[in-house]
Amino acid sequence: MKQSADLIISSNTVFTGLSDQPSPASIAITDNKIIAIGTNEEMEQYVDAHTKIYQFTDQLIMPGFHDFHLHIMQGAVALGSVNLFTARSEDEALEMIHEFAQSNLENQWVIGFTWDASYWDTQRLPTRHSLDRILPNRPTLMFHAEGHYAWVNTKALEMANIHRYTEDPPYGAIGKDEDGEPNGILYEKAMDPVIRYAYNFTKEQKRKLFANFLAHAASLGVTAVHDLHALKPIEAFDIFKEFEDKEQLTTRIHLWPALDDNLEHVKQLRATYQSDKLRVSGLKQFIDGVITPRTAFLLEPYTDQPETRGETSFPPETIKKWVVDADKEGFSVRFHAIGDGAIRLALDAYEEAQKENGKRDARHSVEHIEVIHPDDINRFKELDVTASMQPDHFAMSERGVYTERIGYEREKYVFPINTLQKSGARLVFGTDFPIDELNPLLQIYRAVTRIDSSGKTVWHPHERITLSESLKAYTFNPAYSTFREHELGTLEAGKLADIVVLEKNLFTVPVEEIPNVKVQLTIMDGKFVYDRTGALAK
Repeated sequence: MKQSADLIISSNTVFTGLSDQPSPASIAITDNKIIAIGTNEEMEQYVDAHTKIYQFTDQLIMPGFHDFHLHIMQGAVALGSVNLFTARSEDEALEMIHEFAQSNLENQWVIGFTWDASYWDTQRLPTRHSLDRILPNRPTLMFHAEGHYAWVNTKALEMANIHRYTEDPPYGAIGKDEDGEPNGILYEKAMDPVIRYAYNFTKEQKRKLFANFLAHAASLGVTAVHDLHALKPIEAFDIFKEFEDKEQLTTRIHLWPALDDNLEHVKQLRATYQSDKLRVSGLKQFIDGVITPRTAFLLEPYTDQPETRGETSFPPETIKKWVVDADKEGFSVRFHAIGDGAIRLALDAYEEAQKENGKRDARHSVEHIEVIHPDDINRFKELDVTASMQPDHFAMSERGVYTERIGYEREKYVFPINTLQKSGARLVFGTDFPIDELNPLLQIYRAVTRIDSSGKTVWHPHERITLSESLKAYTFNPAYSTFREHELGTLEAGKLADIVVLEKNLFTVPVEEIPNVKVQLTIMDGKFVYDRTGALAK
């Protein structure tokens, strides 16, 4: 007896991920799986009275987007906060903050994201005093675009009990003025006491935040995400589970709790979360910070501040020991590593794990890979380590400031996407949302064009990759990197039905239109989770 399909979708342009170009195809889906893919005629045998059939003519059908690196709850907060990325002066940023604060009087805290003083007319860091002028009585927390430092007002400092005698935490710094008073800029771990207060959400608030995130992800065709450990106060694994139990998860969630010396705790988490929609996939940790505040860890000193080369978040020996121990327990590990010193340390740690524990199919990963030493490029393939990157990040930093920090010699090896891919590294994309927008097409546009922050100049044209390579870095490669290549990442019979339909064919639209192409339909686990027109759900 031939199986009948619940749903058949067809288009003249279907990108299965098995070849480099789209071609005409029809896809038959039953329950949550693709049961067959082929011509319209071949699919007729799966049609019965209850089969719904949709024809998308020239709209592109492809596997759902799989964002390999983001922060769910931090992103959910950002969706309801003020975004300062377009501000071109401190005054303009303050105006945006003030307007947002007035429109959201019910929020005790005023929270914002993605300001970047390197784009401002003065290029000078702001201080608490300007925030005090507009918000003297409401605590205010504004995350820098890279998320590794924040601008706060006096009220926030008082609530967190940060004053002139407060000592810097390990791996962090409290910015001070010439009188030794906190100036309102907090770096790395120095942000934590403020975040603890600002993110003191109730369960109900967390549910609302998470529901908003799911709707946003579905509208962008994102059917799988990786939630990487970042901010403890906002972790919400229990909320994710609640949504799963109520069958309300509309994207698959891969959890990456913190890599530290508490392996028993994460082994329990791994045993608890192990379904096809919500699972612990491995462990994540930071090795360094970011380039602009000079907290990224470099092999040689910063060009514009030779007395520093940044530092590691934990001693190198600790990092290596944690990796060896976690690898022994079968965990995949991922490291935030932006500077060439941090990238080398991550690779050294993975190499040590191989020596200590024997070579295994571990699928460890390095995240970001912004400034690499050429000697380390081939090590990704040699050690079978995933290169996890976010192509739009190089257009988020003001290019001139970035280059000033590292100098022209190192600048040759900035975001070496194509170089890594050609060396045989497995390339995987994500957004690092809320550091960047959740829209996958923005990352894809940047990978294929390499247009820099000016919007006009191409930053290292030889690092561009093709559209099909970019799409695979957002579909099949992330599935492989988390051991799910047999069920996700391509459109094939037997795989889970996670599919997106775009309103236009990316292979024929002018490249500058790619970021603005809208999602027409998102299918996750065989169900419509987003329908732009609302016409199909009827």
